[in-house]
Amino acid sequence: MTKWVYAFGDGKAEGRSEMRDLLGGKGANLAEMSNLGLPVPPGLTVTTEVCTYYYANGHTYPSDLKAQVDEALAQIGRIAGGTLGDPARPLLLSVRSGARVSMPGMMDTVLNLGLNPDTAEGLAKLTGNPRFAYDSYRRFIQMYSDVVLGVDHALFEEILDEEKDSKGIELDTDLDADDLKHIAGLYKARVEKELGKPFPDDVQEQLWGAIGAVFGSWHSPRANTYRKLNHIPEDWGTAVSVQAMVFGNRGETSATGVAFTRDPATGEKLLYGEFLINAQGEDVVAGIRTPQPISKLVRERQGGKRPSMEEAMPDAYAELKAIGDRLEQHYRDMQDVEFTVQEGKLFMLQTRAGKRTAEAALKAAVDMVGEGLIDKTVAVTRVEPAALNQLLHPTLDPDAPREQITVGLGASPGAATGEVAFTAEEAEKLAADHKDVILVRAETSPEDIHGMHAARGILTARGGMTSHAAVVARGMGRPCVSGAGMLKIDAAKGEMTAGDVVIKRGEILTIDGATGQVFKGRVGLRQPELTGDFGTLMQWADEVRRLKVRTNADTPTDAATARKFGAEGIGLCRTEHMFFDAERIIAVRQMILADTEEGRKEALAKLLPIQRGDFEAIFTEMAGLPVTIRLLDPPLHEFLPHKEEEFEEVAHAAGSSVAKLRARATILHEANPMLGHRGCRLGITYPEIYEMQARAILEAALAVEEKGGAPVQLEIMIPLVGFKAELDALAARIAGVAEAIKADKGKVPAYMIGTMIELPRAALRAGQIAETAQFFSFGTNDLTQTTIGISRDDAGMFLGEYLNKGLIARDPFVSIDVEGVGELVRIAAERGRATRANIKLGICGEHGGDPDSIRFCHDSGLDYVSCSPFRVPVARLAAAQAALEKSRRDV
Repeated sequence: MTKWVYAFGDGKAEGRSEMRDLLGGKGANLAEMSNLGLPVPPGLTVTTEVCTYYYANGHTYPSDLKAQVDEALAQIGRIAGGTLGDPARPLLLSVRSGARVSMPGMMDTVLNLGLNPDTAEGLAKLTGNPRFAYDSYRRFIQMYSDVVLGVDHALFEEILDEEKDSKGIELDTDLDADDLKHIAGLYKARVEKELGKPFPDDVQEQLWGAIGAVFGSWHSPRANTYRKLNHIPEDWGTAVSVQAMVFGNRGETSATGVAFTRDPATGEKLLYGEFLINAQGEDVVAGIRTPQPISKLVRERQGGKRPSMEEAMPDAYAELKAIGDRLEQHYRDMQDVEFTVQEGKLFMLQTRAGKRTAEAALKAAVDMVGEGLIDKTVAVTRVEPAALNQLLHPTLDPDAPREQITVGLGASPGAATGEVAFTAEEAEKLAADHKDVILVRAETSPEDIHGMHAARGILTARGGMTSHAAVVARGMGRPCVSGAGMLKIDAAKGEMTAGDVVIKRGEILTIDGATGQVFKGRVGLRQPELTGDFGTLMQWADEVRRLKVRTNADTPTDAATARKFGAEGIGLCRTEHMFFDAERIIAVRQMILADTEEGRKEALAKLLPIQRGDFEAIFTEMAGLPVTIRLLDPPLHEFLPHKEEEFEEVAHAAGSSVAKLRARATILHEANPMLGHRGCRLGITYPEIYEMQARAILEAALAVEEKGGAPVQLEIMIPLVGFKAELDALAARIAGVAEAIKADKGKVPAYMIGTMIELPRAALRAGQIAETAQFFSFGTNDLTQTTIGISRDDAGMFLGEYLNKGLIARDPFVSIDVEGVGELVRIAAERGRATRANIKLGICGEHGGDPDSIRFCHDSGLDYVSCSPFRVPVARLAAAQAALEKSRRDV
């Protein structure tokens, strides 16, 4: 018989932390805390295998599931001292999701399950606290109706607000027991009006409805979006944890909260988090009420007036801190815990590895090595490579003028400036139009995730450091200011007010996610300097990685930036990018439109000293590191004039007529230029172009060496080779230029000749091509295009549907198609090395900065990856993690 249900409680559990795939993260950690003897309310976990069964069998359950659930429920009741549905001693339950990786706020939760008119009255008598009983009941009706029955929660908020207004009160806590009992009745009446059937009072119907809703939420739009953004496989499914309720809303000695064992924004070692007195957990994470800090130190730093948990509940705080320290020692990682204090007694509801900013991840990892908690190799694995992008966000220029209009909590670091949008849809639309956006909301909800992803920064009026906005923004690396209570937001009117300042939709705001400050208009930004913990972790990463990391750089500025980030050379210098300068483009167009060799050479003579100067500056900056220069690659149409005045400029420079130039442009037009007259085909038909570039490269290298600079490790790359004969012909041309320079100057710099492998034929014939090529650089952007037959410029029109329908797991232009394109890379590497054992192999497409693609490159035995300057740290860390992962697999 398959075991579908695992029980826990009373200091023991059937599961353990290693069973994450089966029990989900929440279920596995609840079991582990129970085994550790921590105060965990008893419960059961329905496994992820049931979720898989549920979707594979028409939303039905295994036949023996109910019996296993009933048996575990009986055990929960024995430990908790109650029975589900018993008016005398009612057992109330929470029903929560729990995927194997944390998906905060993306799936559904139901609290206070098991209440109906009889059990609510029984709970009131049992506790002697009718207000608590009916507060729990009205919360249950609202949450269950929203999550399970699909009745909009806003309808219940309207009823609640109307009742408070009628009594002249502002706070929910000012409502008495009779008020709450009346509101529960109004809620149930509204449900019946909306659905045409009554709210369910049968507790078994409630339980199975909630379990089904949690499984159903695995495929909710927000969960689907989160999985897509975080590359979480659809077939993992979620577990469901059913747990005896403990209550933070039983008066002033009860509370609920969320805590981190270290500051999730900075990594500082202190108990950091928020709590609410006389509340339930959803109040904290939903941002409905702005909570109070856990520790006194944080309250003082934030300038808060209301007492911290440390001050208001010192005994519970001390126990929570001790448990946090124990959990961190046990898991050897920073923990994010949820807890409830019920009438002075602390209960632990969840623990998991805490989501943190890149800055916090770096500091925590480095500090934990110093504390002896982990070693350096573990520290290297503790930071997500892509998360390093957070450290590359701009910060406010301290000297820039600014007009502060309000301040909230600095919930996710970094500064951002952009146009104000009041809905997720507005933000997404503006971002699609290439506008920088600040998403402004009273509070965010999981349905806003697409707008949060599109925005440069997020600002909310309500919520704290552990609200949805804060947690999701930190995970995404978006600057966020939350809990800016002075803000009045009217999304329908399209404006926000801070004091006497009104900001309308489309106007500019700047936020500082580190300090919580909000500024009217645009404030100057500056780039961060990467030192301290970053440098320490990168040093540890460099000690274990095998792959070299180069950069794609076309200017000395790019090269300098990349070197600052640790680049070990240039893997791709695109010479065509040097031609788009306004002063150069006329000579380029003159060269292209010339219909004789003499005309082209005249134009090329103007470009030679310009190219030579460009290369000399880059070689100087790289100071002896390898530099791979790709000769002219793109289709000539990209340089052609389009406007009348542009034709006139070229005609004047060339001493020709506009009509003649237009006729020449018509001849050069191509139906499919990406597969047309480009790359080495230009060098074959117009050899003088590549000869000029070769001369500029070699003379620049010679000039640097003659000035006392380090010898240039020069690699000349011929693009788009499909036939060995193409490479042979052009290599001979370059050799001829080198001989001419040697004859003229008495010497010539050393150089290597190689090619980009970006055509399937080149990959398949790599063994033959390697007879001439001394290195291969895989141009995976074009190799992906030519292998799959998809234009990267047009793929956006339909690839999204492929992803949504599960036809492909990742965009092949973002992360390498391992089975297709990857197979060609492996073939080329194997055949190239069979011919030339010491051939140098690298990758220079955008995949060079993608952690998953870097793992593939490591496993395939390539020598280096090359990526944009700001992705160099990402690549260095990803290469180290790939090396560690492979060594673990090989053991």
